[in-house]
Amino acid sequence: MKKHQLLFVIACFAVFCISCMQVSTSRSQINFETLLVDNKQNPSTIESEQPTFSWVVNADGFNKSQSAYQILVASLEEKLNENDADIWNSNNVKSDQTAFVRYKGKPLKAMTAYFWKVKIWDESGNASTWSNTQTFQMGLMDKENWGDAKWITLNKDTRTSPHRYRNYQTGKMKKPTPVDGFAASYFRNEIAIDKTLKNAQAYICGLGYYEMYINGKKVGDHVLDPAPSNYDKQAYYVNYDITEQLQTGKNAFGIILGNGFYGQNISWSRDPESNKKGVSYGPPTVRCLVKLNYTDGSSEDFYTDENWKEATGPIVFNNIYGGDTYDASYELGNWTESGYDAAAWGNVKIATPKIAKVSAQQIPAIKKLKEFEPTNVFKAADGEWIVDFGQNIAGWVKINVQEKKNQLIEIITTEALLTNGKDIFQGSTGGGANGMAQIYKYICKGDAIESWEPKFSYHGFRYAKIKGITKKPDANMIKAVLVATDIQETGSFKSSSELLNKMHSISKWTIEDNVHGIPEDCPHREKCGWLGDAHAFCEYALYNYDMYDFYKKYMEDIRTQMRPTKGHNNPEIKFQVPTMVAPGKRTSTYAKIDWGVATMYLPWYNYWYYGDDAIVKEYYNEMKGLTDFYLNYKGENGIMQDGMGDWCPPRWDRRLNPSAMECDPIISANAYFYDVLGIMETFAKMNADAEYEAKMKAEKEALKTAFNKAFLVDIPNTKHKWYQSQTATVQALQFGIVPETEIENVVNGLEHDIVKVKGGHHSTGIHGNRYIYTVLSKYGKADLAYAILTTPEFPSQTYVMNSGFTTWPERQFEWEKMEGPTNSLNHPMHSGFAAYFFESLGGVKSSRNQTGYKVFTVNPEFPSAVTNTDISVPTSYGAVKNSWSLKDGLLTMNLVVPFNTKATLVLSQNEFQTIKINGLNFNVFKNSFEYEVEENTNIILGSGSYEITYTKD
Repeated sequence: MKKHQLLFVIACFAVFCISCMQVSTSRSQINFETLLVDNKQNPSTIESEQPTFSWVVNADGFNKSQSAYQILVASLEEKLNENDADIWNSNNVKSDQTAFVRYKGKPLKAMTAYFWKVKIWDESGNASTWSNTQTFQMGLMDKENWGDAKWITLNKDTRTSPHRYRNYQTGKMKKPTPVDGFAASYFRNEIAIDKTLKNAQAYICGLGYYEMYINGKKVGDHVLDPAPSNYDKQAYYVNYDITEQLQTGKNAFGIILGNGFYGQNISWSRDPESNKKGVSYGPPTVRCLVKLNYTDGSSEDFYTDENWKEATGPIVFNNIYGGDTYDASYELGNWTESGYDAAAWGNVKIATPKIAKVSAQQIPAIKKLKEFEPTNVFKAADGEWIVDFGQNIAGWVKINVQEKKNQLIEIITTEALLTNGKDIFQGSTGGGANGMAQIYKYICKGDAIESWEPKFSYHGFRYAKIKGITKKPDANMIKAVLVATDIQETGSFKSSSELLNKMHSISKWTIEDNVHGIPEDCPHREKCGWLGDAHAFCEYALYNYDMYDFYKKYMEDIRTQMRPTKGHNNPEIKFQVPTMVAPGKRTSTYAKIDWGVATMYLPWYNYWYYGDDAIVKEYYNEMKGLTDFYLNYKGENGIMQDGMGDWCPPRWDRRLNPSAMECDPIISANAYFYDVLGIMETFAKMNADAEYEAKMKAEKEALKTAFNKAFLVDIPNTKHKWYQSQTATVQALQFGIVPETEIENVVNGLEHDIVKVKGGHHSTGIHGNRYIYTVLSKYGKADLAYAILTTPEFPSQTYVMNSGFTTWPERQFEWEKMEGPTNSLNHPMHSGFAAYFFESLGGVKSSRNQTGYKVFTVNPEFPSAVTNTDISVPTSYGAVKNSWSLKDGLLTMNLVVPFNTKATLVLSQNEFQTIKINGLNFNVFKNSFEYEVEENTNIILGSGSYEITYTKD
C-alpha cells in the first residue's frame, strides 16, 4: 500500500472512531449509582433541619455533566410525584451541583419518615428518568421528644465476687492498690403488646457503654456504643428498628451498662483509692425510649423509669484500660426473657446527669470486624502458653474453655515479646502510665464448654499469654477479634513495589486499630484523641476511607473541649482554646500551635476532599478565635513563640535524648501556622468576612517575610540553603514559604542533608515525615524519596517493617538494641506519610478552588524503581481511578473521570507533544470533543474513561 493510501485509511479510521464516540455520547444513558441524604443511604436518624441530598451518576460518553436537577420529597410514597409531592418540589433548578444540595422544603418533623427521588438534565438538556425512591427518617431532634423517658442508674452495688478488684499501680506508686471501679449494671423490664405492630423504634443513650436485649437476643450489631464525647456538653444516642424483635404478648427488655470512658474513675485518677469520680463523669447511666406504632393508627411509648429493676451480675469488673472480669458463678440466667423471676432484684435509681445536649450518633458504629486465629502457640519461660495472632490489632479475645468450677483464666494481652522471644513484653502497652495492665479474666462455672468475650473494654495487642488452662490453646479455644469504628474503606492503592504495598497495608492497619469513635493516639496505653496526631494522618485516611461524618463529630469534640485561656501577650483577653487532647477529662495543657491547628486543618481537609462547606461555616467562629489566640504569641521578630515540636524523630526521647529533635519546635509550628493563615483567608472569604480575610492575607505575608529572615540560612561550605532541619525545609517547600528565587537552592540543601550528612536517611518526625516524600517527588527527586523509604538501614519505614512490626510504632528506635520495644507500637500519626502513595505515585489531588474533586489534577511523580501504580480515590462524584504503567519510556495511563467532574492532566512540553488519547492523536481528539488546554500543555478532560499514552520525561 502506498503512503498516501495508508494515510487515507488511518484518517478514515480516526473519523470512524470519533463517530462511534459521538454516537455513544448522544445515546448515553444517565444512571443513578448512589443516592445519599447527609452522605448516608436511607438514613434512619437525621437531625439536621436542612439535610443535604447527593447523587452519584454514571453516564456513557465523554464530557458529561449536569445542567439542572429536580428533587421531590413527600410524606408518603404514593405522593412522590410532581403533582402531589407535599413536602418539597424543588422544580427545575439550573445547577451543576450533585453533592450536598441543601433541603429547602417544609419543616421536617421529628421521628417521621420521608420519601424522595431526583432527576437531572445533562449538559445538552437531556433529562434522566427519575431515580429509584429513597427514604430518610428524622431523629428525636429535640430533648422534649424523649417524653417521660428517665435516666436510670444502679441503686446499689451488690458485687460480692472476690475477683471484683484489680491492682492499680502507676510508675510513681511504690506498691499497688486494689480498685473496683463502678459496677456493671443490669436493668430489665417487660411490656405487653396486645395490638398488631406497624413499626417500633428504640432510641437509647448510654452514658457509658451499653448493650440492649429484647426477648433474649441482642439488639443490633454494635459494640462499645455510643462513641465517647465530652459527655457533660454533648452525648449521643442510637436508633434501632426493633419491629421484628417484638411479638404479641409479653416482651422483655434488658440493658447491660458498663463504664466506658464516662465512668472511668480509675486510670489517670489522682486518688484511685477513694473511688471518687476522678476523670470520670460519675456512675454510668442510661435512658431509653421505645416508640410503638400500631396498624390501627394508635401509638404507645415505653421507656426507662422507676419501674425498671436492677442488679449486678457476672461482669464484676470493667475498665476501658484494664479490661473485663467475668465471674460465671454470678450469671443471672435468662434475665432478658419474659417471665423471668426478678423478685431478688432491686429498684433502679433515677439519675440527673449533667448533660447539655444529646444528639443522634451519625458516625458509623464500633463493631466486631474480623477474627484472627493463632498463627503460633508456644510456651513461655515460666511454662504458660503464649499465642501469636500474627497482626497487631485493637479489640479483644474470645474463648471457649472447659475447666473446673471457680478456675481463674487470666489472659494478658501485649503488642510484643522480649527481644529474646521467650516471654511477652508489657512495656509498650503502658500499664505504668495508666496504672492498669491489659488483662482479661474469666472465672469458670465448670459445667461443660464455656464461651466468653468481653463487652466493655478493648486492648491493643498481637500476643496473648494465657494462665489457668489445662491444655494447649488452639483456634477452637481462642481467637482475637478486631473491634473498631466501622469506617468503610473506599480507596485503594497498589504498585509494582511490594515494599510500598506493604507500607500501605501497615499504614491502614495502624489507622483502623485507632478509630473508636475518635482518632486515637494508640489503642492501649492512652486511647486519647491528641490533636496533633489527628491532623497528621487525616489526609491519608480521607484517601482510603469514608471519614465525612467522623471528622465532623471529632470537630464537635474539639469545640466542646475548649476552655477559657488567657492570651500570651495580652493576658487580660481570654480566648476559647482546646486542650492537647479531645475529648475527655484526661487533658493536657492548652493546645500548642502545631497541635491546635487540627482545629483548622480538619475542617479544611473535610471541605477539600468532600466539597461540603457546612463544616467550615459551623466552626468558623471557633477557628477564628483560635487563630487570634495564636497570633497573640507573636514576638518582636514576627514569629509566634509557641510550639510542641516535630514529634518522635529518630532516636528522640524527650527525657533521655531530647536533642534528637532536630527541628526547633518554634520553626515547625510557625510553618504550620503560615499554612493555616492561608486556610483562614479562604474560610473568611467563604463566610463573607472581608475584614478578616484581609487581616489573614496581611498576616500571612508578614509571617513569610519573618520566617525567611529568621530561619533560612546558608549551609556552610556549599551553595545550598535550608531552614536548619529536614522537617522545616520540607514544610517550607510544601506550604510555599520558600521565595521563588531560592527554591532550587533549598531543594538542593534538603538533598545535601539527606545524602551527604544523614547518609541517605530522613531525620523527620511526624511533621516532616508527612510531606518529605511528596516534596522530593514534586521537585524532581522521586528516586531519593524512594531510596530513603526503602533503605533497610535505620531509620526508615522499611527498617521498621523488617523488624517485624505490623503497625507503625510511636518511636523511631533501633529495636534490636533494646530488651523490649518500649512505647506504643501502634501510632497512626506515622501513617500520614502514605498520602504520598495517592498524591505523588497515583498523582491525584483535588483542586483547592473547586473542591471535593469537582476539578482535580492528575500528575504521577514516581521513582524509576516503580513501574506501575493503580489507585482509586473516593469522591462525592464517584471514584477517580488512575492506573498507569511505564515500559520502555512509554507511560500508559487508564484514567476514569467521574460524571460532572474535570481532570487537569499535567504534562511537560515533551509529554504534551507525544500524547495520544484513546488511540488518537490529541489534536484529532481535541477538535472533535472541544477539550481545553491550559498553560500551553495541561489538558482538561471531562468525564469519561481514557487510555492515555505519552513518552515520559
